[in-house]
Amino acid sequence: MSAPAPHTPALPVTFRPTRTRAVLLTSAAAMFVAMTVMSLLLETLSGGERGSFILMAALFAGVLVLLSRPKVVADDTGVTVVNLTARRRLAWAEILRVNLRPGDPWVFLDLSDGTSLPVLGIQPGIGKARAIRDAKALRALAETHGTGADSPGATRDNG
Repeated sequence: MSAPAPHTPALPVTFRPTRTRAVLLTSAAAMFVAMTVMSLLLETLSGGERGSFILMAALFAGVLVLLSRPKVVADDTGVTVVNLTARRRLAWAEILRVNLRPGDPWVFLDLSDGTSLPVLGIQPGIGKARAIRDAKALRALAETHGTGADSPGATRDNG
């Protein structure tokens, strides 16, 4: 008996680690507010020290916001992979395989140019079941719209 075919979502669709993103953005806001309030309440700090304290809080919050940035946007013409500091647009035909193996920190795309692209927008961290579901959906889209259908059995995941 064969496994049921994975659900192919309607396009456009965005995949992102929502729980991780919520934790990071909430932490960024809470940390910025706490450090700013603390700097304003400490009477022993000069104006410059307060300013540097608030600047440091903004830098820490900025790093957390940067870590919350990864996502994958799939549409009719291809996929846009947004990682921490880079954005890459891929046509469907460029994606040969969508991989999420046991122990992988995120999905990897095997590309037609022989390289592999990490996709931080689908990561099993604190949402393993969702990451597996999203990886299967992206795989189904790649097989439907690209050349992934030419390589049966090429994709693997931990689900």
